[in-house]
Amino acid sequence: MTSKLVDTLINANLVPLKPYESARRLFSGGQDWLNANESPFANPYDIDSGNFNRYPSCQPHSVINGYADYAGVDKSQLIVTRGADEGIELLIRTFCTPGEDNILICPPTYGMYAISAETCDVGIKRVPLNDDFSLDVDGICATESVNLVFICAPNNPTGTQVSQADLTAVLEHFANTALVVVDEAYIEFDIDNTWATQLAAYPNLVVLRTLSKAFALAGLRCGFTIASEAIIQSLLKVIAPYPIPEPVAQIVAQALTAENIERMQQQVAFLNEQRTTLQAELAKRPGVALVGDVKANYILFRHSHCAQIMQYLVSQGMLIRDQSKQLNLQDCLRVTIGSAEQNQRLLSLLDAYFEQAGASL
Repeated sequence: MTSKLVDTLINANLVPLKPYESARRLFSGGQDWLNANESPFANPYDIDSGNFNRYPSCQPHSVINGYADYAGVDKSQLIVTRGADEGIELLIRTFCTPGEDNILICPPTYGMYAISAETCDVGIKRVPLNDDFSLDVDGICATESVNLVFICAPNNPTGTQVSQADLTAVLEHFANTALVVVDEAYIEFDIDNTWATQLAAYPNLVVLRTLSKAFALAGLRCGFTIASEAIIQSLLKVIAPYPIPEPVAQIVAQALTAENIERMQQQVAFLNEQRTTLQAELAKRPGVALVGDVKANYILFRHSHCAQIMQYLVSQGMLIRDQSKQLNLQDCLRVTIGSAEQNQRLLSLLDAYFEQAGASL
């Protein structure tokens, strides 16, 4: 009876959808997690439980003020969310009418833009990236009837940056018709290319940020949406009343102090060095072809034994990400930059697999 009732009541647009299958659901125990672009660092923070009996602030002042200072924006141009993923969903729920409106995405790119649109019964228009993973600006600008344009910069999973000229052209084209959402989840690895300081020039610009990557706080689920005050006020109509738990707010406020921002920047510098080393070493392995660029904390590469390599690494407790189902990324694997020890173990396991595969490479 319960199953029949669920089948009767469920939103029709949700019927064909499948739950998001993260690696945490699919695999367990003893893994070297180099699949989700997490930081290998776990930094210490203090917690005061004195206010745990009270509901938290919707937008904690210490968090808003700290991140506004860090990003170089006014606090009225900022909203804190449960990860950048909630920012994506809030934008879709706020600015798209279910069953009527559309977003635009540029695959291969981050999957949550499409997933959030699908769950909200919002249409998706796709303009694939060019062969070099640059924006197809003409194709984007030729697309009509979209309310949101999502552009990931640096792009996940290709690691490529978006040229300033291309993004400017898109922003200007949609100036009076759509919001252009620049997802800067990985911007600390390419900080000179941020768009967060361009809000005054482009009122339709929205920038997404997160503490999950460079700040090594993926477990907190804390992100930010940066936009004009009018856009932020609209999002505040939709956000849950208590989105940021008190412990999260306390840790974020600490992470945004000058001392801990400096620590983050040192860790980013270390990861960039490790990325350069790992990239050079991967290129030496038989059959490996590097794909895209390395403007973030991961490397994308192609190998004809993609599925076999993935299976072997999982059997050895090493998990990276298979991207081969993404558009134009056949036989591609993405590896997160880990600790020096994890990166070396990955290379050793690849060498073991290649020796085992022998002449079939």
